[in-house]
Amino acid sequence: MKIAFDAKRFFHNTSGLGNYSRDLVRMLSQYYPENEYLLLNKNSSERGREILEKSNVRFVETSKGSLSRQLKMGKDAQKQGAEIFHGLSGELPLKWGKEPIKKIVTIHDLIFMRYPQYYSFFDRKIHLWKFKKAAASADKIIAISEQTKRDIITYLKVPESKIEVIYQGCHKAFKEQQSNEFIQEVKDKFKLPERYILNVGTIEDRKNLLNIVKGISGTDIPLVVVGRKTAYYKKIEAFIKKSKMEKQVIFLEGVSMDELAVIYKLADIFVYPSFFEGFGIPVIEALFSKTVTITSNASCLPEAGGKDSVYIDPANYLDIGAKIKFLWENESERKRRAEKSFEFVQKFNDGPIAAQLINLYKKNL
Repeated sequence: MKIAFDAKRFFHNTSGLGNYSRDLVRMLSQYYPENEYLLLNKNSSERGREILEKSNVRFVETSKGSLSRQLKMGKDAQKQGAEIFHGLSGELPLKWGKEPIKKIVTIHDLIFMRYPQYYSFFDRKIHLWKFKKAAASADKIIAISEQTKRDIITYLKVPESKIEVIYQGCHKAFKEQQSNEFIQEVKDKFKLPERYILNVGTIEDRKNLLNIVKGISGTDIPLVVVGRKTAYYKKIEAFIKKSKMEKQVIFLEGVSMDELAVIYKLADIFVYPSFFEGFGIPVIEALFSKTVTITSNASCLPEAGGKDSVYIDPANYLDIGAKIKFLWENESERKRRAEKSFEFVQKFNDGPIAAQLINLYKKNL
């Protein structure tokens, strides 16, 4: 098979959609090397360079122009002889030539519909228009969770038969055993406390970091935070100053994926009280790292966390604080849950996910 991908996110997004795109192509090229994988975009970048070095992965420079992704990329894929075009971020080209090609699109979430307050009016309208167009023209839609599948049916009015749930995996760094020397380097570089709890993700309203900070206020439990700051950070900063928690809450920047894997492994507890997610890759990263996880009882997070993670009401900082304190003081319970969760998370390994993707492609040819 010759499979073409919209590789904009592959080359230009550092997290989220970029990680999904790179992991998907990496898995497929490794487990199904007999296929040819084409990465279509106007330009490439250093991101995913090691994936591009594989003999069955090729960058294809698409036609130039401000709307070339929408109007020319599909035709460019057809000219390359691609049998399948896979839009990796909820979009598909609007124009196609006469050559036969099957169209598949991955939809990650419809958060802009559920939580419109987080998006401008213009962004909501554009997102909805793009997603509806893609859903209508696709031969098959991949939803990354059962929650997203339900939302696609509800908000985009798509028949259930057109949607298949294929979960995401996570970066290989979280499944590797780093050397003791590298672990010590990371500890020293970021001045990590001997024990700490961890939160990873963009520092924005929906991710709900403030309620973790409130939950540990009045304790001596250190919190390490890794994530890009947005305007919401100001709220957290104000609370930290008011509560004299400057030494208790540590914000890290410039963290590589390998360093992040070590930071996860060294944490006593991973805390992720997001109000809503399409999937929640940080939860998977924590479980692969054998770090017990506290997360929300909302949206898809129980799908990612399994039955041995600890669940909280994300709106209740007292609940968050109580669960953190319980696990912080109970090493045997942390270890028991982490071991059980590690067994559960194996279903998000590369092999099973790659097999599901290839089966979907083959069924639609």
